[in-house]
Amino acid sequence: LMLVAPDTSPRNTGIPGEDDNWDLGSGAGFYVDATASPWNSHYRMYSYVVDELPNLIAENFPAIREKQGIFGHSMGGHGALICALKNGDRYLSVSAFAPICAPVRCPWGQKIFINYLGGDKESWRAWDASELVHQKQYKRPILIDCGTADSYLADGQLLPNLFADACAKAGQPLTLRMQEGYDHSYYFVASFMEDHIRHHAAALCE
Repeated sequence: LMLVAPDTSPRNTGIPGEDDNWDLGSGAGFYVDATASPWNSHYRMYSYVVDELPNLIAENFPAIREKQGIFGHSMGGHGALICALKNGDRYLSVSAFAPICAPVRCPWGQKIFINYLGGDKESWRAWDASELVHQKQYKRPILIDCGTADSYLADGQLLPNLFADACAKAGQPLTLRMQEGYDHSYYFVASFMEDHIRHHAAALCE
């Protein structure tokens, strides 16, 4: 398996204020294609991950283009889910650690979307995994781990229960594991990384 870890955001774009907040701009590209000014000039992380980056990899490494999976943590978990749901024929596997599952309905997502996508809240739904699962057909199983001691879970930022409910209604296979005592840290990610690698390997090696 080849593991590729892209950055979270564009860098040094010259957009005023892009470095001012940890949850906006260079701190959080959020893996959407921005449509609102000034972010739409550079902040197209969805297209970068789905199109540009795989092309660069294929041009420089012995990759098998039709064998791709995607996973991520927190904001990256949100990105993994929406990329897979929007491109079910491209990603053979998807998993996430503590993803932001329903950004339309949490403060993090609302802050991002109003800045990157503008005030049309209907357009936000195209970047929300809990909305997309009703619209897109992704029949392969999704794996999600989330810690029960995650402060962002308690604050209503992650909302995995909403995604689980949406998957159940849509008939989307999902394994949601609530890991007792784990928080949002990289230690949590490292603790269950092997399970996720095996999840992807099983799908990619079919």
